[in-house]
Parts: sequence; C-alpha cells; structure tokens
Amino acid sequence: MNNTKCNIFSIPNMLSLLRLSLAPVLLSFAVAGKADAFLQILAISLVTDVLDGYLARRLDQTSEFGARLDSCGDLFTYASMILGIYWLWPEVFNAQARYLLAAALSFTLPVALALSKLGEYPSYHTLAAKAAALLFAPAYYLLILGGDDRFFRIVIFFHVLVALEEIAITLILRHPRSDVRSVFSLRGEVFPPREP
Repeated sequence: MNNTKCNIFSIPNMLSLLRLSLAPVLLSFAVAGKADAFLQILAISLVTDVLDGYLARRLDQTSEFGARLDSCGDLFTYASMILGIYWLWPEVFNAQARYLLAAALSFTLPVALALSKLGEYPSYHTLAAKAAALLFAPAYYLLILGGDDRFFRIVIFFHVLVALEEIAITLILRHPRSDVRSVFSLRGEVFPPREP
C-alpha cells in the first residue's frame, strides 16, 4: 500500500466514485423496466471496476482510501446486479433464488464480521476475490442474455469460497488491513516470529 498522502481525486478513485454513482442509475433503470439501458450502464460500471485497481497499481496511486472506495463500489454494484435480476428478469430470479441468496450472503457476511470485529469495512482484495470479480460479469451476462446458468452457479460457488477466505482473514487479523493477497499470506499473523 502506498504510504504517500492520498489524492482523493486520483484517476482510480474517480473511477470508483463513478461506479458508486452508477449504482442508483442502474436501480432506476431496473425499476423502470429498461433492461437494455441497465445492461449497458452495468457494462460501463464493470469496466471501471477492472480499470480502477489496474490503474492504481500502474500509476502508483494505491491508498487505504482508494481500496475502501473500490470495495464500496463493488458492494453497491453487486447489490444493483441482484436487484436488477429481481425487477427485470423475475423468472430468472426465481429460478436462481438460492444462488442469488448465496451471492448476497457471500458479499454481506464478510463485511458484517469485519465491521463487528475490526470496526472497518474490509477491503482485502485477495487474489481469489479479484478472480471471482472478473468471472462474475461474464457469468451474469451469460445467465441473462444466453439463459445459461451453469457457469453462473459455478461462479457463485467460487464467491462462497472467497467469502469463507475473507471470514478467515478477519478472524486472523488483529488490526484492519487492506490488500491481503490470501489467507496464506498471513502466516506471520497466526504464528508471530519468536523473539530472541
């Protein structure tokens, strides 16, 4: 994590803010029944999700604030995606209700535990979470546009595994931390080095 002073108006942070601002737009299109507009704006939102982390690292503009902003953007985007299915494609929602509930819990339970234990919103950005986020977009579009739920269900199962890892990270950590590569990178937290 970059220790320099956080520039709130950095390009990655502006992309995360854009994603946050697109969440109510997505919901308004969903409520209005505008499926095409919803999917188009969602595609823009998902592209900003990929770009903000990449640019933060590439431009050396990583910060605790940016990591938390990105995580909040993820939460609001995923919530909009689930609510979008509920309002725009109720038959898909009903057929996938168990998997959508698992998705919702995999996003909310790790957050609730981290807020309870550490007093802060988690922004671990594990390698598995990054992979799951990249897979969620194509799985979502395949489900909605192609009617193929197999890949979607596999990705939801992967998200559940990611949530279990994030819960384990929270249980291990004594203090809030961002950008944890994996639970295995916390060996020093579990087994602190012996003092001579």
